[in-house]
Amino acid sequence: MFAMVCRHYHAPLEWTEVPDPRPEAHQLLLRVLACGVCRTDLHLVDGELPAAELPVIPGHEIVGAVIGMGGAVDRFRIGDRVGVPWLGWTCGTCSFCTSGRENLCDSARFTGCQIDGGYAEMTVADERYCFPISVDYSDAAAAPLLCAGLIGYRTLRMAREARRIGIYGFGAAAHIVAQIAVSEGREIYAFTRPGDSSAQAFARKMGALWAGSSNDPPPVALDAVLIFAAAGPLVPVALRAIAKGGTVVCGGIHMTDIPEFPYAILWGERVLRSVANLTRDDASSFLALAPRVPVRTQTVQYPLVAANDALRDLRAGRLSGAAVLIPGQRDDRI
Repeated sequence: MFAMVCRHYHAPLEWTEVPDPRPEAHQLLLRVLACGVCRTDLHLVDGELPAAELPVIPGHEIVGAVIGMGGAVDRFRIGDRVGVPWLGWTCGTCSFCTSGRENLCDSARFTGCQIDGGYAEMTVADERYCFPISVDYSDAAAAPLLCAGLIGYRTLRMAREARRIGIYGFGAAAHIVAQIAVSEGREIYAFTRPGDSSAQAFARKMGALWAGSSNDPPPVALDAVLIFAAAGPLVPVALRAIAKGGTVVCGGIHMTDIPEFPYAILWGERVLRSVANLTRDDASSFLALAPRVPVRTQTVQYPLVAANDALRDLRAGRLSGAAVLIPGQRDDRI
């Protein structure tokens, strides 16, 4: 099969012919139908995920069709369509795994980081960490649900009952979170890169009550802020935007250093916390909720061989919504 392989940090992915994967006992063999392009993939190629095992095939928002399976598989059948998220395996026995916090397992392995992912024509995945995909979604539309959606959903839940919610970094995760929050009767206030009027218009289209620059103060004191941008300097900005008792949730796997800030902007029982990975319960709950909202994803499709173009567009902020790779799509470079 062909795949886009990350062999070296700070270098383009390589279009490479590699051996077809073979499923082990609990694994599904999948024909990749679509794979989302996540900001975490940028962190991978930039060498910001020290646990990555190179060479590796990136991609952890996989929608695939089951075309083979190991002997111990009992949840899926040939022809089923499944989603494969970031969390690819956990030990199942540590204190985190046995207390409903498998997202914190020290032995966890992650799709497209230590396990070959979906920037490929085929892949394998542990059936215990795969999920059925609703018929309400096309392959491309479903792909962003598997990380942007899942991590966004977990981040939103960390805000608890907050009614007025600010979102910094209005990309793939934010455009899904906003739809869920609005469906729950919450107010969304979107903060984008300074001068990015198109992102602000996109945020309003997704239900934001107000949209402005990350340099702007919100029009009201916020109950919570969700940060999806990987910029540490936004943390003190967000703390100044929330009311006493409010919460700032950092939803990314990587963030630049948070600058020193005065205790006064944390005082008043404000909370600063992070989100790490996801659990299988998150996936089951969110994937059941999404078609009921209904969540509608906005995507830009690229052929698999154009993965580097998709990553460049994501880095430059040229996307509204989410980039998705389609292995079967034609491209003149092949």
